[in-house]
Amino acid sequence: MIHSTATVPVNPQGATPLTRAQAWAGLVSKARDARLFLPPGLCTRCDVVEESTTHIVRDATIGGQDLREIIVFEEESKVSFFQAGGPREGVIVNELFEDAAGVLQLRFYCYLGLRGKAPGGPEEQAEQAWMDGDRGYRSALLSTLARTRELLGAGQVVGGSI
Repeated sequence: MIHSTATVPVNPQGATPLTRAQAWAGLVSKARDARLFLPPGLCTRCDVVEESTTHIVRDATIGGQDLREIIVFEEESKVSFFQAGGPREGVIVNELFEDAAGVLQLRFYCYLGLRGKAPGGPEEQAEQAWMDGDRGYRSALLSTLARTRELLGAGQVVGGSI
């Protein structure tokens, strides 16, 4: 079983401040099209294939792997990516919250296994190391916030509902 977590401040010193609504709009936009938000070249396909008032289903190619995700939204709080198809099974969560000091944070956490691989085996250990490393999900959080700021500056991120 893979468990990884990373937390970054939404508004680090020197960055253009984002409101919770703006950060949320960025997360919703990322769920719809990850290509715009993940590090360049990481996501090469991202298609919404089903949509309702509470969730979307998308087919994507991320890191060269085809996957299907059921993405559930908890308004201005949490986006959960359930791994319905692809190499992983489990859930990846992006969550907006205020810490004890009232500072807006963006947290990633996941509980995953690898389909067809031994639990705790070398493949899961490598995946765990990647997720916890400098190019793992912490970098995806930072990339998401930076891209949200860019899109806002260009007047492109609006609204935050699905």
